[in-house]
Order: sequence, then C-alpha cells, then structure tokens
Amino acid sequence: MPETTDNARKIIVVGGVAGGMSAATRLRRLDEDAHITVLERSGHVSFANCGLPYHVGGVIEKRSALLLQTPESLGARFGLDVRVGTEALSIDRERKVVRVRTLATGAEEDLPYDALVLSPGARPVRPPIPGIERALALRDVEDTDAMVAAVADAQGIEARGFDDEEPEPTSAVVIGGGFIGVEMAENLVHRGLHVALVEATPQVMAPLDPEMVAPVHDALRRAGVDLHLGRSVTVIGDHDVTLSDGTVLPAAVVVASIGVRPDTSLAEGAGLRIGPRGGIWVDEQLRTSDPHIYAVGDAVEKVDGLSHEASLVPLANTANLQGRRVADVIAGLPGSDRHVLGTAIVGVMGLQVAATGWNEKRLRAAGRPYRAIHTHPASHATYYPGAATMALKLLVDPETDRILGAQGVGREGVDKRIDVIATAMTGGLSASALAGLELAYAPQFGSAKDPINMLGHIADNLRTGIAVEIQWDELADAMTAGAALVDVRTPAEFAKGGIPGALNIPVDDLRDRLDEVPPGPVVVHCAVGLRGHVAARILRQRGWDDVRNLSGGYTTWKAGTGA
Repeated sequence: MPETTDNARKIIVVGGVAGGMSAATRLRRLDEDAHITVLERSGHVSFANCGLPYHVGGVIEKRSALLLQTPESLGARFGLDVRVGTEALSIDRERKVVRVRTLATGAEEDLPYDALVLSPGARPVRPPIPGIERALALRDVEDTDAMVAAVADAQGIEARGFDDEEPEPTSAVVIGGGFIGVEMAENLVHRGLHVALVEATPQVMAPLDPEMVAPVHDALRRAGVDLHLGRSVTVIGDHDVTLSDGTVLPAAVVVASIGVRPDTSLAEGAGLRIGPRGGIWVDEQLRTSDPHIYAVGDAVEKVDGLSHEASLVPLANTANLQGRRVADVIAGLPGSDRHVLGTAIVGVMGLQVAATGWNEKRLRAAGRPYRAIHTHPASHATYYPGAATMALKLLVDPETDRILGAQGVGREGVDKRIDVIATAMTGGLSASALAGLELAYAPQFGSAKDPINMLGHIADNLRTGIAVEIQWDELADAMTAGAALVDVRTPAEFAKGGIPGALNIPVDDLRDRLDEVPPGPVVVHCAVGLRGHVAARILRQRGWDDVRNLSGGYTTWKAGTGA
C-alpha cells in the first residue's frame, strides 16, 4: 500500500460490494494520494452476489469463481485499506469519525473521514412467522456456504436412510416468487431437491403482467416445482411448513426470498434523512442530508424514470454506476445520478424473462392512460434452424407515443430486445420510432424486420388509426355488448382450440365470404395478431367501420385467461 501523508484526504467506504467497491476503485484512479478505507462486515469483498444462487445449484461449481477480488489484491493494485469482518457501528457527524468494530476480536476504534460513502446494501425481509429462524436467506458468501451445507446435509440424510415417519429429506420450500426466489427454486431443482414455491400474490415475478407470466408458471411446473400461489406461510416447523390454507409441505430446507429492505440502520443512527420509500435520501450528486456523507446502492432511494418519484430498485448495475458517479463527485468532477427504469432479466428453466419500465398493473393503479401491444415473434429468421417464439409486450402513452414499459418471455433473443427498448426509453425515442431503428441482422441472429421494428410498426399503425386493437381482458365485455368475433386462422387451427363464440373464416377466404361477417362491431383474431391485422384492413376497406384486432391474438388470450 502506498504511503500517505498525514494531510492526505481520508475517505471511508462502508460496504465492499458493488457500489462501495466501484466507488473505492474509481476514487483511487482519480486520486492517487487519498487514504481510502473500505469496511466490510462480512468476510469477503467484491464478490459476485448475483452468482450466489448458481453456486448453490452447482451451476457455478467453484466457490472461488464468485470471489472477484481479495483485500490483498485490492491493496496491491489500488492501494486500498480493505478491512473485512469489520462493522461500522456509528457515525459522529460533528467529529467526522466512524466508530468501527473488528468482529473477530471485538476491538473498537474511531476512524476519521473527510468524505464518507455508505453502501450497506439491503437486508432480507424476515416476517414474524413462527420458526422463521430456520429459514435461510442469501445475501453474502457466508449465507451461500450455509445454504450449500444445508442442502448437502439434507441429501446426506437421504443417502444414510431415515425414519419413514419423517418427511422426504430432499424437499425444499422457497418462500417468495420474486427474481431471487425463482432463481433459488431453479437451482434447488438443479441440485435434485423436490421444490415447492410459495407466493402470497396470484403470480410469481411481480414486474410481469398476468398474460406474460403464464409461460413462466408453465415452465416451473414442467420442471417439477410445486407452485402455491395466493398463499402465505404461517408456521415453519422442524421438518415442514404450514400454509395459510392449511396445506402442510415437507421442508428439509426452507429458503426465505420474500424481498429486501434498504439497510438504513447506520444512516438513521447518524440522523441522516430517510426518504418516503424507506431508503436513504440522496440528491442528484448522491449526497445525503450531510454534505460530507454520500450513499449509493440498494440502501438509497432512486428517482423513477417515468414518474420522477422516489423508487427502490435493488439492481447491481445501478449500484455499480452510482459507485462510479459518487467517486467523480467526491473527486470534483461533474456527475449526477441517473433516473431508473428497473430493467431486469432472469433465467427460469430455460426461459429468458425480462422487463423494463412500468407494467400494466402499475399504470392502471396510477390511473395513467396507456396502450398495450402484444407480439409473438421468432427469435431469428424461421428458415434458419433453432428459431424460438417469444412473447413481447410494449406499453405506450396513447397521446405522446412515449414508451412506458416492456416485458419479454422466451427461450432466446429476449435479452437484446429488452435492452434495445430500455435504450430507446433512455434516449427518449417514441414507440413509432422503433420501426426505423437500424439493427444488426443475419438469419441466425434476427429477422430483416426485427421484432423491435415490428413493435414500432404496430405502434405507428395504432397512433395513426390504421389499426385499432382490443386487449385479451376486454374481449368478453365487448362480446357481451354485441361484438361479433371472427377467427381468421385455418380450420385446422380452429379445430385444435378457439375462443368460445367465434366464427371461423380463414383470412385467405375472407374476401369471398364477406357476406358471412356480421355488420359490426367486429373483433378479428388469429394466432398472434398478424393475420388479424390483414383481416381488419380488409374489412375496414370493405365498409366495416368498427373493426378491432385482438392484440397478440389467440396466444395472448389463452395465456391471459388460462383457457
């Protein structure tokens, strides 16, 4: 570690993962003379916390692969004073010192600072459920070691034999169906456990709307995950858990993935301002209410990119970027925090599941007008082997054509489409402008008309009135009000399943069978929406004034209704 003078600037970073370590290393690159101390409560710094579930599942076999840096390597390369197993107990803002404790010895000392960066992250939610102390959480490497040991112990009991009166020892219950809960369920299945997933709401993965989450539920069930939706855990026993409906599930291993809350204990103890969502309040330069103290990462409130209101978005890329930005500010460079869209993706049993911006549920709750667009394109040109169908949903402001959010589910190609939409949102592109994007194309990677371009074309058709659509959850009311439903798929498709009450007239026969179409209003649909659009254009130009195409066709309707 390089020598520093007594008058060197003293910077303390609390938290040695993601935002904290990004801040510390960037600060060193900007200021070679500062004395930078990193305090980390756990025994490891700069570890890949997003990879922890995959080590539990054995996908990442070597634990060492998760440890990106060590205190020694950070000291050698960056000259950082990295102290693991060290807890920040309190902040004396008047004296500008942090009281710290070395956990191994219990020794305490005061460390002075000129600038202090708080990056304590978030703590797992632990509701007051009887027996909750048996539930394992996953926040750091130590938690991972405990979970790996618990799984190995359960499987070891099975190998040794067990009392027939005890439940199946390789059973696991995951409480919570968010991103981490779903990842844990998948990885425990990969480990060979029988997994039940309990979620208090009617669906897993809250960022998705109901019709978009249906294939995720299907994939989990096909993989053997026992889904218990709309139920909560009331008791955690020694070998089982009891649900709110009285169901008792065997559980040798219990994992609590109920969510996280900002870790604000240190900030609150110092009298720093806490925002309306319960995170540390920071300004655009990531300063707290004390101008000498900054905060980044999961512990702080962000600014929502659509509403400009306070938001909690615990994402690694946001934490890392904030760490870099706060280092710039401390070093005297221009910098400010970005607004967040909540762009995220997770792998679920071979599916890519991604979202950005707001979903339809949130838009409805806020009373915000929107237009929903559903498509089911192929991941790449269908004539090239291996193309897979995905489901995309785009949410658009009907007045301004602004993109409000998007969701995608499929086996491949979802990641880059969500990233393009998130980039377009950040750049202020309208939904219709997606049609004109020049995107890389070769048959094994996409289509000449990329799914993103097609979303733009549909948005433009809706904006200009060339097309009018109806949503899957509006169809029943429209039919009750007298709308006729025309299914323009082939007779073979219709025979395999259709929407009750539909009249089947294939789109290729439509011009010759116009006399069979009721005078209106009319709703047309095909499998995914494309042939429905063609049929709607035919009818509109042949005298039918009130014609709507079912957005996303039969596929979206079936996913949404569960038919």
